[in-house]
Amino acid sequence: MTTDTSTNRPPAGRRLELGFLSFVHNTGRRTSPVDAARALQDGIGLFRRAEELGYDTGWVRNRHFEPFLSSPLVFLAAVSQRTSRLRLGTAVVPVRYEDPIRLAEDAANLDLLSGGRLELGLSSGYPAAVLEELFESGPPNGVADFRGEVQRRLGRLLAALRGEVLAVLDEPFSTLPAGDELTLTPPAPGLADRLWYGAGSLASAERAARQGFDLQVSTLNTEETGDPFEVRQAEQVRAYKKLLAELEPDRGPRVSVSRIMLPYLKDEDGAELQDWLKFYAGRMDEQGRPRTGASMRFSPAYHGDPEAILDALMADDALQEATQLVVTLPSLASPELHRRTLQLVTEHIAPQLGWSPAR
Repeated sequence: MTTDTSTNRPPAGRRLELGFLSFVHNTGRRTSPVDAARALQDGIGLFRRAEELGYDTGWVRNRHFEPFLSSPLVFLAAVSQRTSRLRLGTAVVPVRYEDPIRLAEDAANLDLLSGGRLELGLSSGYPAAVLEELFESGPPNGVADFRGEVQRRLGRLLAALRGEVLAVLDEPFSTLPAGDELTLTPPAPGLADRLWYGAGSLASAERAARQGFDLQVSTLNTEETGDPFEVRQAEQVRAYKKLLAELEPDRGPRVSVSRIMLPYLKDEDGAELQDWLKFYAGRMDEQGRPRTGASMRFSPAYHGDPEAILDALMADDALQEATQLVVTLPSLASPELHRRTLQLVTEHIAPQLGWSPAR
């Protein structure tokens, strides 16, 4: 693949940040305690290696009851004690299945443990009846009102992280006197300025701007307009930036764009990825539309020759709007392949896009 990239170079002087996204895979309910612990340790090792390579941010997903990381803040707390510079992020925590005050408490403690390195990424999360039952999180008016319930929980979370008074005691409680104003304890100064929202549509991108979030866009668009994936995603990002500039003119936008990048120079790396690539491609048609008929689109999985991947990224409209490129690692691959992927990106792709190793 060869494209004319002369007009797609990053602006002079702009440093593109580089992150990666890991699922921290295990084998789910079939995992022995020893193997589950090893998977978590492998995940910590990946973050340590990324810090050595100069990555800016390491992100993790939150998946309940699947063979992936189920408790991201606990995991990142452990990572924070084995790293010193790398920023630690969630991409994303589905707020509809969280108690907002408890989430704020956990996030605040993690931020303090990490020295202020938490980047807390949030989203609504997709509705699932079984999870609503298990987490007792169903909205009061049924599934149709789940967006309203998400906004209610987001509002409570934001109030807590911003240090607002959450309640006033009518009577003494434990060590606290009557009349005491309850606020997030301990507070985490600055964390409220490092909150992201995972958007997949124009409406959710604009809502993120109105609520003051930084913006995450991923490998999935949750709306189908007929436009190519990256074209529609670029429109979402531009709409977010335009509205944010109107609402907060003195604030510079932060936008992360995730792409599946699997460069490989060794035949065995390509062979290891074939099953996953077939699984990923089998979910969609050539335009990224799900074969199930759902109204959404997936991004391509760029794999193989690093130069071809670079050409594709240079022509990516959405990436031209980003402040951070996030390497989405395949959910099923060996720890060794994940480490080689991170290194190859730093050697053959990211520098040509305007990134330099973080210090």
